[in-house]
Amino acid sequence: MSEQGDAAPTAPEGVDTEKPSAARVYDWYLGGNQNWAVDREFGRRMERQWPYVKPGARHNREFMNRAVRSALDAGIRQFVDLGSGVPTAGNVHEVIAAELPEDDTAKVVYVDYEPVAVAHATVILEEEAATDWAGIVHADLRSPKTVLRDRRTRELIDFGRPVCLMLVAVLHFAGPDDDPAGIVRAYQDALAPGSRLVISHMSEGDGGPGEALEGLRWLVGQYRNTSNPMWLRERDEIAALFGDWPLLDPGIVHLPDWRPDRSLNAIEAEARSFAWCGVAEKPA
Repeated sequence: MSEQGDAAPTAPEGVDTEKPSAARVYDWYLGGNQNWAVDREFGRRMERQWPYVKPGARHNREFMNRAVRSALDAGIRQFVDLGSGVPTAGNVHEVIAAELPEDDTAKVVYVDYEPVAVAHATVILEEEAATDWAGIVHADLRSPKTVLRDRRTRELIDFGRPVCLMLVAVLHFAGPDDDPAGIVRAYQDALAPGSRLVISHMSEGDGGPGEALEGLRWLVGQYRNTSNPMWLRERDEIAALFGDWPLLDPGIVHLPDWRPDRSLNAIEAEARSFAWCGVAEKPA
């Protein structure tokens, strides 16, 4: 994706554009334009200190796309994307629209607590005439009851049928006091057999000591000064978030290694170690 300019969209009412937002910074990492000067400056500082931040974001988006296509191939037609962020290229409903024939249908619920993400998701879904099959819920994923009972969720999702539940690059924003495993379990309990759980999570991985690891630790420290502080977790901790659901092949792996469909360039290969991902399925 090409580097975007410094133009910013009109700020939705009530949105704080004086403090960087993780959702908007991530949009900038992916080459989107739903961000403000404060987000771009924060992102540039992160990139100068840790040059793997943009390749890592691309790894994450591509993993999500492959997981969505895999779920579609398995016959799943319902998707709940928790902490979906600011809409940018390659979102869930765009992958579905590209993959499914016109005579097939699917439903998507995006969930985010940031007003800017909700505002822009609403506009994009309306502009793309997708509101009959895709919607946005303004809620914090850390409140599963609120998300699951929301009117829009209930309109679009039949919890008696399999759902693909997505927690993509969001659980590293849930601290120990949030009980991330408990959050995931509450959603799992609401899903029918055959449902899938998709998780990706940043980590120190197996990158080993050196400048790259120190740069990542510095980046995490900087995020502690935003509205979205970050916590890294090890592979075993991330694997435990899936509970007792069996993992699909190839298990818990680095982002580019989950059913890859392309080769990596040099900097992408260097960036691969700093996140883990997996997809699990609820047994009958």
